Amino acid sequence: MLVTEVKEHLLTKIIPFWQGMKDEVNGGFCGYMDFDLKMDLKSEKGCILNSRILWFFSNAYLVLGEEKLLKDARHAFLFLKEHCLDREYGGVYWSLTYLGEPEDTTKHTYNQAFAIYALSSYYDASGDEEALQIAWELYHLIETKCRDEYGYLEAFSRDFRPADNDKLSENGVMADKTMNTLLHVFEAYTELYRVTKEEVVADRLRWMMDLFTEKVYNPEIGRQEVFFDRNWNSLIDLYSYGHDIETAWLLDRGVEVLGDASYVEKISPVTKTITENIYNRAYIDHSLVNEAENGIVDTTRVWWVQAEAVVGFLNGYQKSPEQVKYLEAAKDIWNYIRTYLVDPREGSEWFWSLDKDRNPIKKPIVEPWKCPYHNGRMCFEVIRRMQK
Repeated sequence: MLVTEVKEHLLTKIIPFWQGMKDEVNGGFCGYMDFDLKMDLKSEKGCILNSRILWFFSNAYLVLGEEKLLKDARHAFLFLKEHCLDREYGGVYWSLTYLGEPEDTTKHTYNQAFAIYALSSYYDASGDEEALQIAWELYHLIETKCRDEYGYLEAFSRDFRPADNDKLSENGVMADKTMNTLLHVFEAYTELYRVTKEEVVADRLRWMMDLFTEKVYNPEIGRQEVFFDRNWNSLIDLYSYGHDIETAWLLDRGVEVLGDASYVEKISPVTKTITENIYNRAYIDHSLVNEAENGIVDTTRVWWVQAEAVVGFLNGYQKSPEQVKYLEAAKDIWNYIRTYLVDPREGSEWFWSLDKDRNPIKKPIVEPWKCPYHNGRMCFEVIRRMQK
């Protein structure tokens, strides 16, 4: 049974692994483990990694209720509060040294958003008003320093002068705006609104949903565009399958939390179309292929894409129960994950990715982007949606 297997995996694999990455000496969590399972205790500590770990343990506590998990979350919160925040210019750094000192002082909207996401969940788990206060400070920072009249800007220097967006640009382009950053600001504000119900945040959620439907979503192709100039002109023919299925369920979640019937009517046709198109175009060999650039498909199976596919198809089934094929796809992809993507070696977690022949690609088990956010969230969503 899907929920039983996923819950056991969360309890016996993912949670113990990330508890083992805790840095009890310098705070936070170790930022790197190579493919051969060697931890580098002196590697940089990505602030996105720490925020996502804070989010993970906060939600693990909310789902499972074990006090130890709340202590793990507090360990991550203290590191964020004491090291990741720039006390002079505001905002969250990009990365720190292993000692917790600023290393890359870039300020990125994406990074601020993940801190809000994590702090909002931690506030829900702990009741710590300081966490909520910091979340509000970052919210106001995004709204005053990281936005123009068209949407959210991306990269800045430490003192918030515009900088090249190399951290969130790929595939040979330098984007002024990305679907990815907009999605994660939306995700963060959804969580902030869920725990506060402040109308000012609801207004931003509506504004972002308008951007998704009017600027990011391409109705002619039934997909989202990925990289944009300042005015939302698409820069490249790229189909990001993982981001599309992730967006489908996160937009549905935002509409549900917002409770605005007019946006249910506006968003549902888009998310249903995206889910169906991903099912037809990317669900191949019991898993999701990665992306397609200029029509050429990258068949790599990436860990986070599979995790989001499980949630996205489960969400699609729950929104349209007649679509039993989505439930079967979620179960099928989970079986692929546990058979091939989960690293069977003791002291490990998930492989980063697999080639088309299901062989692990030798990339790190942990690094600034490889964390328990996608696969941990998959577990939480399956449990919340299916456990009776």
